[in-house]
Amino acid sequence: MHEIIVPAMGESITEGTISKWVVKEGDSVNQGDLLLELETDKVNLEISAEQSGVLKQIIRQEGDTVQIGEVIGTISSGEGAGAPSAAANSTEGASSTAQTAEAPAAAKPSEPAAEVSSASLSASPGARKLAREKGIDLTQMQARDPLGRISQEDVKSFGDRPSQPAQSSAAPSGQREAQKPSGSSASKPAEAPAFNPAKPAERQKMSRRRLTIATRLVEAQRTAAMLTTFNEVDMSAIMDIRKRRKQSFQEKHEVGLGFMSFFTKAVVGALKAFPLLNAEIDGEDIIVKQYYDIGIAVSAKEGLVVPVVRGADRLGFAEIEKQIGLLAGKARANSLGLSDLQGGTFTITNGGTFGSLLSTPILNSPQVGILGMHKIQTRPVAIDQERMENRPMMYIALSYDHRIVDGSEAVRFLVKVKEMLEDPETLLLEG
Repeated sequence: MHEIIVPAMGESITEGTISKWVVKEGDSVNQGDLLLELETDKVNLEISAEQSGVLKQIIRQEGDTVQIGEVIGTISSGEGAGAPSAAANSTEGASSTAQTAEAPAAAKPSEPAAEVSSASLSASPGARKLAREKGIDLTQMQARDPLGRISQEDVKSFGDRPSQPAQSSAAPSGQREAQKPSGSSASKPAEAPAFNPAKPAERQKMSRRRLTIATRLVEAQRTAAMLTTFNEVDMSAIMDIRKRRKQSFQEKHEVGLGFMSFFTKAVVGALKAFPLLNAEIDGEDIIVKQYYDIGIAVSAKEGLVVPVVRGADRLGFAEIEKQIGLLAGKARANSLGLSDLQGGTFTITNGGTFGSLLSTPILNSPQVGILGMHKIQTRPVAIDQERMENRPMMYIALSYDHRIVDGSEAVRFLVKVKEMLEDPETLLLEG
């Protein structure tokens, strides 16, 4: 009997959510066949069979939160080994992006009926086990975790209450009647719209990545003294360069000359002039980073991700464009690895691709600065006291952590970015 174990997935990831079992109990699988997809805070992973056999048991169901090293299923090698399966045919040639790690873990061969009814809840294995031992229904509990995940401490606190619905059969009838509304009033109003034909609504479970994004954005606003400053850039010079050089650049480097390479170079130049924007806070210390790994926000199906262009100060325009194109493609194909996302010293986000004229980007913690690009719009601009011209203008925004970055420094940083973009030759010298 071979155990299917949740593999190690990186230092910062300790758990994941089973998003889909590709095979079902009783199916024959070959070594290397895709078994299930696991969703984590940062990336999605595929777990494949390490040996041929029959999928004997699925211990953890779709939607369950599982820990690294936990047993989530078993494969029996005694019967049907090597026999083709529907899942194997449909995923022929698929390779595993995660290898199972040998780790001791214990799991009961079957779950009680109460466990199955609460499978959709997000709860740690220890919390589920403790709830079974105490006879507690997890559906009656509320988690203190911002992600809504029930912990062992939540179960212990719930079990220590003087009276609870699962253990209050000896209480007076009047007391039970008083307790009954409190257990059901919290859930029924939220579900009511789905059952009202005059007001149709659909309830969707948030993906693990969306929950993580929500938690981190709220945490960034709660912990940082975030402020935003604005400026505008005359894009005439950059658009002129792109118009004159776009074709030759494409032919020589086999990549398009976009705006992101200009902005990345300008940000690097400004970070060198104002290094506190390239820092982070660690307790009572400030860590000023002397390397320039620039995060580029990309909108993917599962939500916003920020892959990182490493050593941007050492890359040329073509190399930056190639890196950004590669990372954006991997993001949209849901094939980013942890190494693509970890680190980053400063972030650039471009809401202009969706038509945004102005916005206030939220910090990507623990970074202390993020630059927002916006839509290029032709507007009349005063060249001097007598002349007006229509120019392609872009509003840019810098959100920063006021705890270590003063307002004057933030404003001058953004002015530096503006000056380099309006005089692109300086990007070769300072970026």
